[in-house]
Amino acid sequence: MSKKKLPVQTFSPGIVKENTVMLGERLIKQWKIPTDRPLQLSFGSFRQEITVISAAKYSGLRISEPLARKMGLASRPVLRVAYSPSSKTLRLGPLISVLISRDYPDTPEKPFGSISMFCRELVNACRKQGAYVYFFTPNHITESASSIQGWIYDGGWRQTTMPIADVINNRLTTRKMENKPSVQHFMKEVKSRYGSHIFNEKFLDKNEVFDTLKQDSSLSRLMPESHLLTGYSILKKMCSQYPVVFLKPVRGSLGKGIIRISRQSDGTYQTLATSVGGPKKQSYPNLNKLFTNVSGKMKSTRYQIQQGLTLIDHSNRPIDFRALVQKNGLGKWSVTSVVARIAGGNHFVSNLARGGTLSTVKEAVNRCALPSAVKSTAHAKLQRASLDIAKGLDALLPAHFGELGIDLAMDTSGKIWLLEVNSKPSKNDNTPLHEQKIRPSVKRLLEYCAFLSGF
Repeated sequence: MSKKKLPVQTFSPGIVKENTVMLGERLIKQWKIPTDRPLQLSFGSFRQEITVISAAKYSGLRISEPLARKMGLASRPVLRVAYSPSSKTLRLGPLISVLISRDYPDTPEKPFGSISMFCRELVNACRKQGAYVYFFTPNHITESASSIQGWIYDGGWRQTTMPIADVINNRLTTRKMENKPSVQHFMKEVKSRYGSHIFNEKFLDKNEVFDTLKQDSSLSRLMPESHLLTGYSILKKMCSQYPVVFLKPVRGSLGKGIIRISRQSDGTYQTLATSVGGPKKQSYPNLNKLFTNVSGKMKSTRYQIQQGLTLIDHSNRPIDFRALVQKNGLGKWSVTSVVARIAGGNHFVSNLARGGTLSTVKEAVNRCALPSAVKSTAHAKLQRASLDIAKGLDALLPAHFGELGIDLAMDTSGKIWLLEVNSKPSKNDNTPLHEQKIRPSVKRLLEYCAFLSGF
């Protein structure tokens, strides 16, 4: 299949019919596109019979305004064009859509809340790379799965009817939304009817990640001992084995609800629990009393119990690392970035939502009392570990992921450990938008979408 990136312009139909597409003479000859018989035009799920006519000394693609409206195209996009001689089809794309949790139509400058700038950045990247993107929420999903109402950017945000996309990035932020019957039905329907690719199609829970990775012996070196907290016996076993353990909500995020349990020298136990105002401390004379308190929480929350680690720290503030691992234009996993996160003030977790701060890996490890050999290899070891984990999950889980946020830790001996994996890495607005500058993470997202769609 022949492919090319072309500017797309519109014209008012008059002498030339509405379903006519104009292409440069040179491209028509090069691709051997017939101009004497009807062809198929496709854009996502959109299909239309068209006639191609040749335009001398022209290097773009022109379609009529009514046809552009039917396709949901804004003014003058740049798209990749592919021609298949066997099916006599001219494909435009890739058409990408992003399923987001909510929109705010009454605030047109920021219609997607905290991810609005990311959405604009993705629009800008599409214009540069030759792709088209729109955004929709579960509320836009209707019984008819042949088209959908979506947000496009055309000098400003507006809603219009769009075809179903070639590739859908699931950015839903709650399991409740993701598990809605309408959302689940839509995802199954568009995959089977149009061959749409949906990535990051499900949330991961902490226990699922660890149980899955335990199946690969080569990854067990990265994993602290972890179990589902099913009752007192597993709590007793872990607390007798390790001086510190962590209870983490299996479906938690942003450091919410984590409990740190430490055994004191006098045989008592102390807990620190994350809260908005800072960690809450409680003491218990024995493990039975502590379990009585925790078992109340277990009625509504499933916990993973995990071995406590002696992490590297800066001024008693623990340091961990977040790696963003994404599939690239060849469909292969690659590490886009690794950053260090330093816990804030009196917090024992490093999440930015809990007052943590970001740093480069080099700056963070240089602040710690580590051998120089450990410091010099830290970044490479973190990259290797995150890549191995992404590949391991991809091979063992029956779900499609295109990017993963992988939280890693380093102990005081320089050993790397896995803390957790996030299948919906944050896209919140924490960097200024530059019209000219597209972040590597956004470029890679787009490259993977182009790969999936065959562009």
